Amino acid sequence: MKAETIFERLWEQYIAENPGAGQIHSLFLNEGERVVNDHVAFRTFDDPRVNIDVLARPFLEAGYVPAGEYHFEMKKLRARHYELPGFPESPRVFISELMLDQFSEELQLTIREQLDAVSKDLLTSPDLIYQGSIFASISHAVYMRLREESEYAAWMYAFGYRANHFTVSINYLKNFEGISEVNSFLKEHGFQLNSSGGEIKGSPEQLLEQSSTLADKVEVEFSDGTHTIPGCYYEFARRYQDANGKLFSAFIAGSADKIFESTDYR
Repeated sequence: MKAETIFERLWEQYIAENPGAGQIHSLFLNEGERVVNDHVAFRTFDDPRVNIDVLARPFLEAGYVPAGEYHFEMKKLRARHYELPGFPESPRVFISELMLDQFSEELQLTIREQLDAVSKDLLTSPDLIYQGSIFASISHAVYMRLREESEYAAWMYAFGYRANHFTVSINYLKNFEGISEVNSFLKEHGFQLNSSGGEIKGSPEQLLEQSSTLADKVEVEFSDGTHTIPGCYYEFARRYQDANGKLFSAFIAGSADKIFESTDYR
């Protein structure tokens, strides 16, 4: 499958379930902008049945290659990003995984028991990245218990395998001077930004600036009732050239750490 086809399918799913992102995308188009995606991100667990290597397979088959690795000690995550050589406008792919063995036995057992109940056909399917929650039944009580240890684990339990966020590349916008102007534009139109660590994460000196909306609130049908919880969000990134004139293409772990909090329960 071609990369473009993968992202088209992911995007349609993403905006169907997160209308705020679709509204922002339309706002940029109405300003005469061409919206290019900087990166698309996914979440998973480090269980060998669903780890980074598993989620990366469809992208590797489409020509993507590994390009960087990252560690998030506080959130107990590791991540890798991938790029498509020769196609600078093709989005980077950022996949993170929760290191289960660093959490309580209860959390580990909860996730592994849920994964044990999923069919092998689904776990090995190239369509796993579009499946959403793959668990047969999810409980709000369990979701809340997971949240006590890890917002990330709770989000994965409820939403599963889909694009966690898309990212507008500010570098390709013609009518905005930089990330501050983009942020002001979003707030003028009623969107709330993730202010953890400041609205702008990173700096020109670090060669990357990022911001993001707070996740859309989504109604989820749990086995013990319907509840409204944070879903996905939209990110914005501005990249700078290094001393050799090459555009920085990696990620800053400290900034990404705060971007993860766009889905925190508020």
